[in-house]
Amino acid sequence: MKGTIVNTLAIIIGGSLGMLLGNRLGDRFKEIVMQGLSLAVLLIGIQMALSTQNPTYIIFSLLIGGLIGELINIEAKLEKIGKWFERKLGNRGRVAEGFVQCSLIYCVGAMAIMGAIQDGLQQDPSTLYAKALLDGFSGIAFASTLGVGVILSAIPVFFYQGTITLLAGQAKMFLTEPIIAEMTATGGLLILAIALNLLNITKIKVGNLLPSIFISILLVYLF
Repeated sequence: MKGTIVNTLAIIIGGSLGMLLGNRLGDRFKEIVMQGLSLAVLLIGIQMALSTQNPTYIIFSLLIGGLIGELINIEAKLEKIGKWFERKLGNRGRVAEGFVQCSLIYCVGAMAIMGAIQDGLQQDPSTLYAKALLDGFSGIAFASTLGVGVILSAIPVFFYQGTITLLAGQAKMFLTEPIIAEMTATGGLLILAIALNLLNITKIKVGNLLPSIFISILLVYLF
C-alpha cells in the first residue's frame, strides 16, 4: 500500500501548505484561484468523459445509479460527515464543502482505481505516485479557499484506495479494457459535475450519482 500511503500524505501536506498560503491571500485572490482550478477540473472531466465507446452505457448508468444513490441519499451522508468534522473543528470555514468535494475529486476516476490495483497486484505504486503529485498540488489550491476539509478528504482516499489494493486480485479479472473505458467516462462526467458545482453554476448531487460508476461496470460486463 505504498502508493496509497504516499497519496494520502501528499493530500495532507498539500492541504496544510494551502491553508498557510490561504491565510495570506485576500478574498479576490482566493476566488480567482478557485475559478482557475475549477476550470482545470472541468477539462479533466471532459477528457475522461470522451473516453466512452458507447454512450448508451453512460446514460443507463447515470439513470440507474442516480436512482440508487438518491434512495440511499449518499450526498446527505457525506455532508453529515463533513458537518460533524465542522462542528468538531469549531465551525471553521467551509469544512463540509471541502471534505465532500475533494473526497469525490480524489476518489472518482480511473487513476485511483487502476493505480490501486497495480499497487496491489504488481507492487508497482508508480501510478499512485503520479496521482499523489497531482493531488498534492491541487490540494494546495483547494485548501487555500476551502480550508481544513481538504486535508480531511485524505481519510476516505486512504480507505478507498487501500481497500481496492487489498482486493486487487479479485478486481482485476472483472476490469477489462471496455469496462475501464466506460467506468472512466462515467467518472469523468461526475468530475465535470463537481467542477460546475465549484463554479457555482449549478448544484448537482454528485454523491448520489456515485453508484453510476459501479453500474457502468455491471452493464458492460453483462452486455
